[in-house]
Amino acid sequence: MKTLFIFFIFLTGLCQAQESPALTGEIIDLTYSFSEESVYWVTAKEFELEEVAKGKTEKGYYYSANNFSTAEHGGTHIDAPIHFAENAQSVEEIPLEKLVGAAVKIDVSDKALNNPDYLISIEDLKTWEKEQGQIPLNSIVLLQTGFGKYYPDKQKYLGTTNRGPEAVKELHFPGLAPEAARWLVEERKISSVGIDTPSIDYGQSQEFGAHVALMTNNVPAFENVANLDQLPATGFQVIALPMKIKGGSGGPLRIIAIK
Repeated sequence: MKTLFIFFIFLTGLCQAQESPALTGEIIDLTYSFSEESVYWVTAKEFELEEVAKGKTEKGYYYSANNFSTAEHGGTHIDAPIHFAENAQSVEEIPLEKLVGAAVKIDVSDKALNNPDYLISIEDLKTWEKEQGQIPLNSIVLLQTGFGKYYPDKQKYLGTTNRGPEAVKELHFPGLAPEAARWLVEERKISSVGIDTPSIDYGQSQEFGAHVALMTNNVPAFENVANLDQLPATGFQVIALPMKIKGGSGGPLRIIAIK
């Protein structure tokens, strides 16, 4: 009887040991689905899904398969440092520590929604810090302009429905000022940055100074990030894992937050 009791305790402990630990916190999906609606840069190849098979096979089982094609930069995606910095990290070279970790959200939507050419300034970042405390070292910084509510309406989100090189001059959406990007890199040593617009630089940018400031320091950027309105200012984690394209300057991104 004693032997049976000990065996029961052993089995109980084994079953408990094999249980998966519960995930602590609510998961927020920060990724837009890829489809023909996905917003891409006006000169980039848009997402295409080609059906290969769908339905019952002659052997009786169901089978579905597709081909897809897309530019690296479109929909919710990552800009690897090599996108704007020679000899910088490509997608597969970005350390995972820059893509996973504690994050903060800086909301400037009260200003940006009234000005599609708004540039997020150092003053905006310092104002946030007065309320929330200093941006911690190695943080992932997410910037909320409010433009996410327009996705995928290209006229409201991009400023134009036209495509091609001539449409670039018609782009209007907020972004991060180059000097603010440098401040985040030099003064706060951030790991990465994301935004709810098509680009970390604003639509009318000609020099892409925010990209250059970040990426010459191997800081990647996440663009077209979804659902930032569902996040608090602090107290959450981000997991941002891109398609691991060898030599890639960017790629589709699945990004989530745990709060």
